[in-house]
Amino acid sequence: MAVKALTQTLQWYKDAIIYQLHVKSFFDGNHDGVGDFAGLIQKLDYIESLGVNAIWLLPFYPSPQKDDGYDISDYYDINPEYGTKKEFKSFLTEAHKRGIRIITELVINHTSDQHEWFQKSRTAGPGTKWRDWYVWSDSPDTYKDVRIIFKDFESSNWTWDSAAGAYYWHRFYAHQPDLNFDNQAVQREIFRVLDFWFQMGVDGMRLDAVPYLYEREGTTCENLPETLAFLRKLRAYVDDHHKNKMLLAEANQWPEDAVAYFGQGDMCQMAFHFPLMPRLFMALQMEDSFPITDIIEQTPRIPDNCQWAIFLRNHDELTLEMVSDEERDYMYRMFVKDPHMKINYGIRRRLAPLLSNHPERIKLMNSMLFSLPGTPVVYYGDEIGMGDNYYLGDRNGVRTPMQWTSDKNAGFSRATPQRLFLPLIVDPEYHYESRNVETLEQNPTSLLWWMRSMINVRRGHPAFSRGEFSFISSNNPKVLAYSRSLDGEAILCVVNLSRFAEIAELDLRDFKGYEVSELFSRNVFATVGARPLTVTLNAHDFFWFRLKHTEAFAAGTEERDLPAIRVERDFREIFDEMLEPDFLGVHLPRYLSRMRWFGRKGSLIDKISLLEKVPLGGGNLFLFLIDVAFLKETNQLYLLPVGYAIEQADYDPPEEVKKNIIAHIESDRERGYLYDAVYSADFRATLMALTARRKSVKTRNGELVFGHLKSYARLVDELEKGPDSTVVKAEQSNTSIMYGETVFLKLFRKLHYGINPDQELTQFLTRNTGYRNISAYVGAIEYRSRPQEPVTCGLFSLYVPNQGDGWSYMVSQLRIYFENILKNKRELGWDSLAKLTIMDTTGLPEKVRNAFQHYVEDLAVLLGRRTRELHNALFQPTASPEFAPEPFTTIYQRALYQALRTRTRMIFNVLGKKTASLSPAVRNAVEEIRNADKDIFSFFAKIYQKKIDTYKTRIHGDYHLGQVLFTGKDFVIIDFEGEPMRSVSERKIKHSPFKDVAGMIRSFHYAAYYSLFRSNFGDKMTALLQPWADIWYYRMSSLFLDAYLGAKGKANFIPRKREDTELLVNVFLMDKAIYELDYEINNRPDFVMIPVMGIRHILGACADSETR
Repeated sequence: MAVKALTQTLQWYKDAIIYQLHVKSFFDGNHDGVGDFAGLIQKLDYIESLGVNAIWLLPFYPSPQKDDGYDISDYYDINPEYGTKKEFKSFLTEAHKRGIRIITELVINHTSDQHEWFQKSRTAGPGTKWRDWYVWSDSPDTYKDVRIIFKDFESSNWTWDSAAGAYYWHRFYAHQPDLNFDNQAVQREIFRVLDFWFQMGVDGMRLDAVPYLYEREGTTCENLPETLAFLRKLRAYVDDHHKNKMLLAEANQWPEDAVAYFGQGDMCQMAFHFPLMPRLFMALQMEDSFPITDIIEQTPRIPDNCQWAIFLRNHDELTLEMVSDEERDYMYRMFVKDPHMKINYGIRRRLAPLLSNHPERIKLMNSMLFSLPGTPVVYYGDEIGMGDNYYLGDRNGVRTPMQWTSDKNAGFSRATPQRLFLPLIVDPEYHYESRNVETLEQNPTSLLWWMRSMINVRRGHPAFSRGEFSFISSNNPKVLAYSRSLDGEAILCVVNLSRFAEIAELDLRDFKGYEVSELFSRNVFATVGARPLTVTLNAHDFFWFRLKHTEAFAAGTEERDLPAIRVERDFREIFDEMLEPDFLGVHLPRYLSRMRWFGRKGSLIDKISLLEKVPLGGGNLFLFLIDVAFLKETNQLYLLPVGYAIEQADYDPPEEVKKNIIAHIESDRERGYLYDAVYSADFRATLMALTARRKSVKTRNGELVFGHLKSYARLVDELEKGPDSTVVKAEQSNTSIMYGETVFLKLFRKLHYGINPDQELTQFLTRNTGYRNISAYVGAIEYRSRPQEPVTCGLFSLYVPNQGDGWSYMVSQLRIYFENILKNKRELGWDSLAKLTIMDTTGLPEKVRNAFQHYVEDLAVLLGRRTRELHNALFQPTASPEFAPEPFTTIYQRALYQALRTRTRMIFNVLGKKTASLSPAVRNAVEEIRNADKDIFSFFAKIYQKKIDTYKTRIHGDYHLGQVLFTGKDFVIIDFEGEPMRSVSERKIKHSPFKDVAGMIRSFHYAAYYSLFRSNFGDKMTALLQPWADIWYYRMSSLFLDAYLGAKGKANFIPRKREDTELLVNVFLMDKAIYELDYEINNRPDFVMIPVMGIRHILGACADSETR
């Protein structure tokens, strides 16, 4: 490419991919053991083959080489070891022919102490022209607030010069005195140096150590206004005299300080983003995107004509100046295995050794280098994974000869090995015989070829170099996602920082309707819809996706009705995924996501498999067992009754059927629909008939077994012939069917291998105990498939006539309670509320107790007794190991503490990410609870600090007011299923019965505040009633608990010491309230304050008990 073509490209530095090299390290053209421009010219074809379009040369000026050329003794010449000015001009010409621009160093902060300017200055008298070229002082105490950068080598920024009889200032080594930029003669000389090299054809200048140009007492002597003013002056000069040239600032500063070097686009066009670099390594090691997102979010926006330069490694140490002490300590602990690796505030290592030579980690880091905002800088040799030698001193270990071949001297030089300027890398893992360009060229899967591919893709998409940058919200902190957008082109970058495979859901709402295709293969992955895009990544994997808008996508696709499925002959064709993938792949997922019993709100379905399709008579009724694979969660088995009906012009199906249509189907013969068959009377009758006859239906993989207790045979026979059945309309996680007024069928929707605890417990209580306050077990429907455990599909139990559940009853009574308080204008007028606890409300004054409906108090007492009787029944001796009580042990108590702590920590770890939609007051309250984690853990720790004489048994497991039916004079306990979100095996674990007790007490608290918040009394009246809600909660809880503890029957699960009982109750109350907090934030944000108040109550009660 001609030079003229280069100069016509405006802001070329934005599209650059810079290759950094040291002339002496690259290739030796004259065989003296030192690289030179003659050798560099020979290797330009290689550099061009990488795809880079700019070269940054480290200093090549005459120098004593005490700091590898950064100690310059002549700004207007070439170091003779590297060649001549004529050879440098040839190099420029050849590079420009290949479309490669050249960036050189302008080391303007300091010179070598051998430079003639300094020699004149040190011998000139004070106040003379030359003396003022450098910074001198009679005292080393000036500028005391300034840090020492090379702390491993220098103890002061001042050094005494005997010839001058004064101290000279140096921010780096003592042999590098700083120029005095307050001297206009120095500034003019810098302009002349710049003219010399720009006129020769250099395209850009890296301004070394630019923050330190000026000094002022009482400051850090960094980023001073005078420095910025000089750079603005320098830039104006360059723009006036040298068109389309670039200035790159080396400003190792925090983002808010570094951005100052861009000015308003009138200073340096580029600056290094130093704080980002170490955080890329931190994020990878921590497996957390936070270090990257945090520093980029702290980075101010830069002018449109400017660009950051970003890098992974370079000729210096991995600098850790722009990190906190804690972060620096972390980096040293993670990446420094030998003290020799440390230097100053950094780590002197190349990229591959830093990353333990892990190919995927190396690629992952480069993927971020090539896609994050900025111009990427690749350090020579990193494209082949070169090693280092940190025993060489200073930073020389990362500046060794480039490895070209496996031949003598790695093909770098024909000189004898002893003449090489630095020894070669012979570490077995990085030995030049295997780690060299020639060897890797022959392997198309090598790192070298991969780097070429990456560079080629980046250069083909200007969005990487000039596009807008935005983070994409990811629900997985181990997965970093961001977009680059320019002129209608959008690229999505997804990075897995974890050493394990990860799944992330990405919020791409701004790209709804865009087609997602992989940038390298161009394979189409998905179309962005209303839901998050789910991406699965292997360990240390990354994706670059192109987001392309497609007109074919309609924004309302997910909301409107899906088209009918077309079949050739019969609707049964759609059950075959090979014949009709849309049923299982589109229609069924959409239907399931609408159903409350599906229970996976927000989860993305990956695939649905039809495990069993059981025909149940008539040819159009089926029972499906479907396996649903999710992208983030584990698979789940579901039961789905399916019926088929033909559409008829003169028949309008019932509303419930229309609401539960799964898919419409059409053929040449007819049009029909699939629907949830529980709304078919024939289906419900078939279930009862099969149960009455105790039938087994063979299936593809096992059998469906219908059975009942013999004692209910006559009842079931009558039901087979008798009354109609109805579907209970209440929304539940299961489906309930009533057969007349006698038997109740709970059809489980979410299935688990293993007998459901509801079946197991009700069957045990019905057959083995005298406990009668349950809905007695009648029979069950089980799916059996060896070698798996049986699966409970349905549970038949006796119907108990009732007036509703305990929750509804208590809420209605609370409404009356609150209204009476307002009607009678009761003001509390009692300042001892804080003295109440759930264990004791005897201190309530009579005028307060009179506010209660005494029959409601009696019901709390009755419920306490019935609960104790249940636990007594479950506690009795039995030969069944599943139900045998087990005593607490100190080992178990410690394990219990660990379970409580782990559950709390897991909830608290993600709590902060879920509070954005909450009001500020509620958000602050949640944060207050999170910040009390140490207090909560200390409280939980009491559970194992002494032996507690109690037992663990089978319990209800999900006990609250909604799980008891009120008959008008008694309570019946139902739904022994346990917490539905837990596995069956977990729900069968034995616990202290006080876990049930705590569940009911928390339910009293919920009832009180649910009633208050939903009663629309207004803010003023609600505030007045709030202490009355607390009193109701305390009163009902204490009555319930007293009745529970005082009920008849021997029960060793009640500790002898009341303080142990109080501890168990409060521990399980806290555990339940924390669970509720997580549930409400995820599902019912309006109720978050109820568990928050519950946690506060418990913490307060525990604090009070400690002071008593």
